[in-house]
Amino acid sequence: MEPFLQALEEYAHGWMPDVVEGKRRRKYSRASFWKALQESRDDNGAPLGLYRTKWPALDMSLWLWLESQPSKLDITINVKPLSFFADETRCHRFVEMVRAWASRYPVSHAMAHSMADTELTDSPDFGRDKETRRRDGFDKVYEVSWLNVFGPKLVESVGRERVLSTPAWRVEELPNGSVLLVLWPIAADFASQEAREAQARAHVHLRPELHWPTVLRTLRERSATLAPVEPRFPPDLAPLLSRVVDRFAIHERQRKIAEFNAWRPPEPDEWLPLRDALPPDVEDPERVLASYRLLAEHLVAMVHSDVPSIFKQTPESLTDLDFFFWREDFPETRLRHVLDEHVVPAVGAYLGQVLVEHLGGQWLPRQKLGEAQVRVGQRVWWPMVRARRYLRSRQSLLDFSLSQLFLSAERF
Repeated sequence: MEPFLQALEEYAHGWMPDVVEGKRRRKYSRASFWKALQESRDDNGAPLGLYRTKWPALDMSLWLWLESQPSKLDITINVKPLSFFADETRCHRFVEMVRAWASRYPVSHAMAHSMADTELTDSPDFGRDKETRRRDGFDKVYEVSWLNVFGPKLVESVGRERVLSTPAWRVEELPNGSVLLVLWPIAADFASQEAREAQARAHVHLRPELHWPTVLRTLRERSATLAPVEPRFPPDLAPLLSRVVDRFAIHERQRKIAEFNAWRPPEPDEWLPLRDALPPDVEDPERVLASYRLLAEHLVAMVHSDVPSIFKQTPESLTDLDFFFWREDFPETRLRHVLDEHVVPAVGAYLGQVLVEHLGGQWLPRQKLGEAQVRVGQRVWWPMVRARRYLRSRQSLLDFSLSQLFLSAERF
């Protein structure tokens, strides 16, 4: 492990991990690394995580497999944002780090590239079933990434002379027979027209049976898919949708941003003019109002560990609830009778309580829970009706969000 750490500490300038995690988290140092490795080790090997607590973000996993002969080392590094590697010097240091590792450790195949673009290639399956992929591995050049290390076996199968003559920014034969191939000096430029042409040239050179126009067209289509889209979400839902988008796979996010830019939720219509409000029809209003508060407390008890802000009963807590229910796909992962009998009333009561607490609302209690209204200004709102619509499906959580109804009530 010593050569691994030496290269990491020498070349990971600006994205060096400051946390190491085995069975517990520690501030990174050589001593804490060895301690974490010792703690996490078992008969099979030792997994470790290396992270950063500040920008740029780092999620780095290391697996040391000891049960195999010889032992194996797997390294996965995710650094974001990719724009951090728009600096050529940083890219050069990264290449030198990989070169040092690939010169020290036997490599079958290694790569560095945009994660979003890699996901669009169906890596590491490349259209194969799992069994075939596990059996064959990267047995031919399915894709060419920004940085590539081709192990000796792969190089010989392609042809060493062919690999070494690849048209690329840097091609270097390493002492152990591997070949380091870097397409372009700057990693963050992978989707530019020039970089895509370089990628296509290298791929077709290594796989002469491929059709150049087809390869280039596919790469350009991937670039178009990943082209940044400026969010122009419906204003009431922008805080929610910004969080929803981040839950999609990174290669899908720009498409989802475009979809949400074009989408408009229906205007909340769960209201009546005050003159048409249903009058209270209960004998003991205070007892009924207490039951509404108790229902709201049931929701707090139900989700407070996942949505800590729910204790505050604020407009922001409604957005947190919207995101939590959407993230968990609550309407599809819970029994329908449980939703209708327990969750819908609790959500409606909680929404009503936020209207009361933050908009000066007033409950108009009714014998039928679904008819309960909250007066806000010259309108009355039906939080129970909203909650029932809200929990019908995952899409309805967005179409009938709690936060949108609150903001609509606030405007009136």
